[in-house]
Amino acid sequence: MSPPQGGLIIYAMRIVHFPPHSPAHVVQRLDELPPVGLVWIDCLRNEAADWGATLEPWLQKSIDARHVLDSLNPLHRSFLDGTDDYDMLILQGLGAEDAPFPLKTLTAVFFLFDRVLVTVRAPEAPSFNRLQARIDEGRIRGFKSPLDLAHQIWDAMIDRFLGIREMLDHDLDALQDDLLEPDNGMNDWRLLLNRRREVRRLESLCSEQLDTIDAFRRGARVAPGKAQRVQLRDLAEHIERVRGHASNLERDLEAAVQLHFAVATERTNRVVQTLTVISAIFFPLTLITGLYGMNFQHMPELAWRYGYFIVLGVLLAIGAGLLLLFKRRGYF
Repeated sequence: MSPPQGGLIIYAMRIVHFPPHSPAHVVQRLDELPPVGLVWIDCLRNEAADWGATLEPWLQKSIDARHVLDSLNPLHRSFLDGTDDYDMLILQGLGAEDAPFPLKTLTAVFFLFDRVLVTVRAPEAPSFNRLQARIDEGRIRGFKSPLDLAHQIWDAMIDRFLGIREMLDHDLDALQDDLLEPDNGMNDWRLLLNRRREVRRLESLCSEQLDTIDAFRRGARVAPGKAQRVQLRDLAEHIERVRGHASNLERDLEAAVQLHFAVATERTNRVVQTLTVISAIFFPLTLITGLYGMNFQHMPELAWRYGYFIVLGVLLAIGAGLLLLFKRRGYF
């Protein structure tokens, strides 16, 4: 690759050279790069919108305009495409925070040329920033191909998904404990539905990642070597583990949703049962008092000297009897 006319200083991109036998180091100008060794050009999506037109003269390769537009889309799903000159692989990773809810993702785009890896990503992408920090410390060497370097980043992105599994389990356990706690009164069913929706999104995201990696394994422009095939299988296995865990969590959340509605129904039934017992006790009492509240002139009991106390005793006896009956039958 020959340098463009007049050289090229790039401020919106970070250029890293990987010499064959020395630690990687940052280069300020493309025309300072030697003809050997791996080159990584790391572009920030919000600062390098014209990266394709900038790099084409130096790469001496044509970059499809549709692929450039795809690389600038921060919400693009995982995807594989390419031309005769490069492979383009898009992966969605976790956002800057290691928090499972809400699930925030960042899209990273990888262009794999013969000895150049071009990445387009968000500034806050943790997997990239950690690798760049290690490069600044002089701790990175040994990458021989764009795929080797890309795999290092992919592995870090997928490992972050593995890292949130414990947080997902803890969150689900806390929700289930709240549901089963009788004095808690947890009634926010929308929280459970939101959790299930996020877990489904994680499962779908992993499926797209797995399809993309599998498509790359089968149809890469340059067939991966034996060691690289092992790395890609290991990467796919990690994604499958996350997807399987998400699938199990979805089933658990579905059970939690059903449990929530069952608990809510049980609580409603208890309230209705209590009201029914109260109504059943007061119905005969209300009937008797209503009967003697009628304004008829000739009612024999009204002239009884102890009629009031007799009726009061009857009311108390009926109420106590019904209360005892319902208690023995376990209605409350």
